Amino acid sequence: MALSAADKAAALARYDHWQSLPAMALEMLAEGGDAPFLWRKDKGADAYVSMSHSEVRKKIITLAHGLIALGLKPGDRVLLASENRPEWLIADVAIMAAGGVTAPAYTTNSEADHAHLMTDSGAVGAVVSGGKVAETALAAAKSAGARFTVSLDDDAGADQSFNALVASHGDQTEPPATLADIGRDDLSSLIYTSGTGGAPKGVMLSHKAIFTNCKSALDLVFDLEDIDDPREEAFLSFLPLSHAYERTCGQFFPLSAGCQVYYAESIDRLAKNLTEARPTIMTAVPRLYESLHSRIVQGLKKESSLKQRFFQRAVELGAKKIETGGLGLFESVENGVLDKLVRTKVQERFGGRLKALISGGAPLNYDIGMFFAALGLRLLQGYGQTEAAPVVACNRPDSIDLSTVGPRLLGVDIKLAEDGEILVAGDLLMDGYWGRPEETAETIRDGWLYTGDVGEFDSAGRLKITDRKKDLIVNAGGDNISPQRVEGILAVEEEIEQAMVYGDKRPHLAALISPNEDFAKAWAAENGADPAALQDNEDFRAAIRAAIDRANEGLSSIERIRRFMLADAPFTTENGLLTPTMKIRRRYIMEQYGDRLDALYGDR
Repeated sequence: MALSAADKAAALARYDHWQSLPAMALEMLAEGGDAPFLWRKDKGADAYVSMSHSEVRKKIITLAHGLIALGLKPGDRVLLASENRPEWLIADVAIMAAGGVTAPAYTTNSEADHAHLMTDSGAVGAVVSGGKVAETALAAAKSAGARFTVSLDDDAGADQSFNALVASHGDQTEPPATLADIGRDDLSSLIYTSGTGGAPKGVMLSHKAIFTNCKSALDLVFDLEDIDDPREEAFLSFLPLSHAYERTCGQFFPLSAGCQVYYAESIDRLAKNLTEARPTIMTAVPRLYESLHSRIVQGLKKESSLKQRFFQRAVELGAKKIETGGLGLFESVENGVLDKLVRTKVQERFGGRLKALISGGAPLNYDIGMFFAALGLRLLQGYGQTEAAPVVACNRPDSIDLSTVGPRLLGVDIKLAEDGEILVAGDLLMDGYWGRPEETAETIRDGWLYTGDVGEFDSAGRLKITDRKKDLIVNAGGDNISPQRVEGILAVEEEIEQAMVYGDKRPHLAALISPNEDFAKAWAAENGADPAALQDNEDFRAAIRAAIDRANEGLSSIERIRRFMLADAPFTTENGLLTPTMKIRRRYIMEQYGDRLDALYGDR
């Protein structure tokens, strides 16, 4: 049953009255009762199984009492390191309900990374999953003198297991007294930046900041004409919950709106999980869309020439309809046929129920976005920063322009400084960087967050990101070049999986290229080449060069790639060259490849 305007207004108003995230969580979970809420697939299982609202609520309450018994005091920080799973949400909310502050950590962190987070935040305890995560996080917790450690898996080696702690306080049915003392302005979380450069900083987010984001998200969702009741919507959670984007949009928003959440098994099994979970809303970063685009293009090569022509025509007509606002009579008929032949099948690969794909976390290449939109997948590009809890702007369903990140969201103020830098204000802003008052004062001035991004507004009030002040390349001629823009255009080419552009104070740009793995394997097989020796294969390099030349056609003269080298291996989180949210880590890449990139200019 569709919600009335009054129902929608009442749902939005609740965000202004909730005093804390755990109070909100327990209230919404009580309302949900025995209806399914969180869905998981145990290792090796064939199907998803659900955990009801009431089950989740009970575990939060008992775990909160257990943490207090272990010595957690109001204001204490607790490290939380785990893959996305129901226990992540339960532990996160329980830590806060006990009066603590959650400090999420990436599962890809090394022991040194965990140690930095523990010591920088002064965390008194750690809640971790099993395997390698437990091995690195527990070692760091021990060296930091943690008061307690809890493992989500029974055999992870912590002081206490999640199941044992919950069972030992199973007689507790009411939230701990600490819950009533938490206010909207109190610190809820320390979200550590993913470290694209330098040591991660702890971003202090209040309960109010996250509520502001969730309220604006619900306001946006209400604009989707096919949303009748948020309680009928389903999210698929696969971005790391330690990132502000997923934690707010993929956890606290669906919790606050009454939506269901499915946890993906892994990125590798995402395609299968999409068809199993059949989500209605999905949040992702551009790197995922680039990867999906590449897989679809490579898979299309195995189809008949007729199917390839149908697919290409669907993309062509879909893009034309979006960009021009309509099609001629015969094209409209043709496009309707392609809806059934192509677009329906593509949508089925995403589960068949998807109402919106939301992209954030980094700039989305326009051609990648248009590719999915032309195939009938509604894609909304947004913009934000961890320091803003994190979403600032997003395309509205009735006014989508993928060259922009949309207008400001409800409760957000945006203005441009004289040099075009985007400034943000509102209750969504962080309270500062933990233990870094000077950096806080530099980033937030007179109530405005200085984002470091440069932008402009279009005639419809939508924000367009044009540059990143700190990431700009200034070439030898003094021209400012955005490397992210060039990298995004390179990544559209099917032969290229990842790219890093180089050329500060240089006469022209060079690029470090990581070839698409599927393309490389296919090329090696077709040409009788050794897949392990493609770096030195001149014919393979010529194929990559041809891809770069195609990309150059869409770039200005100063943006074009003149020289390139092939990476030794893909940029991954395991080798430290990619953040957990799939952004390249320029500083670490330069440490590994800097001399060889310089050599492209004859410096070595």
